[in-house]
Amino acid sequence: MVVIFGLGCQALDLLKATATLGDPPSTPTVHCWCSSYPNVTLCSWPEPLRSQPTHYLATYSERHSNSDAKMCHLIPPSSSSTSLTSEPSSSVSEQLWHCPLPNLKLLTEYILNITAVHSGGSSSHLTSFMLEDIVKPDPPVDVRVSPMATKNLLVEWSPPPTWKSMDIFPLKYQILYQWKIRGTTKSINLGPFENTKTELKGLIPGRTYQFQVCAKEMLGLGQCSDWSSPVQITIPTTKP
Repeated sequence: MVVIFGLGCQALDLLKATATLGDPPSTPTVHCWCSSYPNVTLCSWPEPLRSQPTHYLATYSERHSNSDAKMCHLIPPSSSSTSLTSEPSSSVSEQLWHCPLPNLKLLTEYILNITAVHSGGSSSHLTSFMLEDIVKPDPPVDVRVSPMATKNLLVEWSPPPTWKSMDIFPLKYQILYQWKIRGTTKSINLGPFENTKTELKGLIPGRTYQFQVCAKEMLGLGQCSDWSSPVQITIPTTKP
């Protein structure tokens, strides 16, 4: 038996019309993140492979409020709108549904209910979150690495363009650089940096290094972004 919280009359009518006895759909695996605090929050889940045609119902509400749950406008995998969103750590082969959550309040706990319905029945994913806990910027862009002097490099980057409130909620950054010694990968994680460039000193001439940058909200809300696309450079053996 599936207990469904926060569904309106329209959603319940769809459940009654669609669900019959049989094997229920798999429970949606839902991931939510805020890519631009506090105004851009999305939840997504993959379309199950080789499943019956499935309807989804998505609602969200404040945990400590008597107000009715709000229906989420669902964006199906086939919609071109999904090209405007980032997908943290998702497989390119996954077909993802999206549920934008607009105008969430700060420091407020929310309940999210995603229900999958097909002719065999229904199943629900129920979770709670606070906006501040799911902050995850998109990766920095335009990472550039250039020689400065022998053994020194200048690493520069640009903030993620999707982070819209840089003046109010600035970002801090970490740098990951890696190299190989006899086939073994070595790495160093540096930061945080508040600027979008830094000089690295004492590198080994002739060695190839790979650099990536991640971004995190300045006060430490949520988690760091995924790492940026890697950039490689070989340290020159003579002064530039």
